[in-house]
Amino acid sequence: MIYNLIIGILLMLQQDIEMADNLRSDGKFWIVIMVVAVVTIGIIIYLFTLDRKVRKLEELQKK
Repeated sequence: MIYNLIIGILLMLQQDIEMADNLRSDGKFWIVIMVVAVVTIGIIIYLFTLDRKVRKLEELQKK
């Protein structure tokens, strides 16, 4: 099963992806990368703030 997954991924990597080529040629590729980066950074910040809030609640519960 894992062997088939690895073979499938390798076959997909060898194919030319027209959409990616079009995005690169139009200059929109970097916009996609920036949107993904902003969303990822937002999720990370949200998780850190949530962790701080939970830690404060745990400290209040111990008292």
